Amino acid sequence: MMDYTTLAAAGLSLVGTLAGTFGGILVSNKLTAYRIEQLERKVAAHNNLVERTYKLEGQMLEVQHDIRDLKTEGR
Repeated sequence: MMDYTTLAAAGLSLVGTLAGTFGGILVSNKLTAYRIEQLERKVAAHNNLVERTYKLEGQMLEVQHDIRDLKTEGR
């Protein structure tokens, strides 16, 4: 026959193991979600910088053309 204390200890061990496992999974998922959110913010900031740089390059080309036109008009 099986002793009830052994059965109870095995049951509590199972419950503790399951709680620890699922708790670890939840914490890991939260950390992963947080890190993904931080990466998304960095990517958005980078994309914004790229867009602004592209606009500035276009404006610089216009300024260079204007300067060249002014130089040729002054001759």
